[in-house]
Amino acid sequence: MIALPHIALRSLRNRAFTAVLTVLSVALSVMLLVGVERVRVDTRESFLRSLSGTDLIVGARSHPVQLLLYSVFRLGEPTNNLDWGAVQRLQSDPRVAWVVPLSLGDSHRGFRVVGTAPDYFTRIGYAGGRNLEFASGRTFPGGTGDGLFETVLGADVAQTLRYRLGDQIVLAHGTARVAVQKHDDRPFTVIGVLARSGTPADQGVFVSLPAIEAIHLDWRGGTRIATHGGEAAIDPARLQPTSVSALFVGLKARRDTFTIQREVNTAPEEPLTAILPGVALQQLWGLLGGVERALKLAAAAVVAAALMVLLTTTLATLNERRREMAILRSVGAGPRHVFGLLLLEAGGLALAGGLVGLVLLELGLRIAAPVLQANYGLFLPPRWPAPDELRLVAGVLAAGVGVGLLPAIVAWRRSVQDGMTVRQ
Repeated sequence: MIALPHIALRSLRNRAFTAVLTVLSVALSVMLLVGVERVRVDTRESFLRSLSGTDLIVGARSHPVQLLLYSVFRLGEPTNNLDWGAVQRLQSDPRVAWVVPLSLGDSHRGFRVVGTAPDYFTRIGYAGGRNLEFASGRTFPGGTGDGLFETVLGADVAQTLRYRLGDQIVLAHGTARVAVQKHDDRPFTVIGVLARSGTPADQGVFVSLPAIEAIHLDWRGGTRIATHGGEAAIDPARLQPTSVSALFVGLKARRDTFTIQREVNTAPEEPLTAILPGVALQQLWGLLGGVERALKLAAAAVVAAALMVLLTTTLATLNERRREMAILRSVGAGPRHVFGLLLLEAGGLALAGGLVGLVLLELGLRIAAPVLQANYGLFLPPRWPAPDELRLVAGVLAAGVGVGLLPAIVAWRRSVQDGMTVRQ
């Protein structure tokens, strides 16, 4: 009985250099293919977990995705502001546990300023319930007294602009990257820096709602009409907000979510939109489906190139192996044995490439994960391959065996006499 696996292994050992190069090409393609799938899945999960613990987001009447973009991701501008009465109505609702308002519209050197309450740092979570944490310092008091002009910076802001606790910064009116109008008469002191979370909070400059009112007291129509400095020049009674950009709402019971959403959307006092963050996030991710398909297509093209290398290598060695095949036929190997030997070698190279590719991917992620988390907020934890990833590797293995069909057929059709003839 002819032991094909043993013969295939000995044959590959005799062609070790070519076999290793083929395995590496397949391994790199598998690493890229599975890596793209893992990045896609983990990025999607990270994206969908960018906000947790919030049951509703309320804003002026607009499309749900637009409301999500400017309230969570600080992209775009609010269509309008909510009257402070909407905040008070929700706060007084016995079904509502908490309300965190947001006031947007200012910036600092390209980063968005977020006017909010101190509860923002304890109520707004991410990644399945994790709360924002401080890398250093503390939050602002949120009142109209001492500490009015204090700010908390996101991790990216502090790192990019190299700010430390105690530094003073000047906010700009509007969100243009090149600031024309600045609130330089009332600078803010950095009193806290958030730990990196991989969420939009990393790019935020956070101040209190009274502070937002204070820096705009002497502004009309986007233009400053007077200049005053310091907290002593401000009447605390003038610091009560009259409107905000959006609200994050937490409910006491999840069963009330749809009821309150409908009530907000149909409120007669003013046109409002209440959205469920998870649903809006799914809608937004759906708009990015084209990018996912492009990534998959690029990875598949690399795998196809690697399989072509496998095919070319196997075909190129057939002439060198004519005597080997003929000798096998002469000692009793039938056409099916030669056919099976070539298929077995192609499948073995594809299997080895798939396994090496998975190992390289895991090693690469263990090295790169801390860097990706620290610099890009992308959390890719090392883990066992998911079922979808294993199916991809199985697909590569099947394709490798399929590629081996052509050289196997060529070898099968050659005669013993053709292989025994010595060519000069």
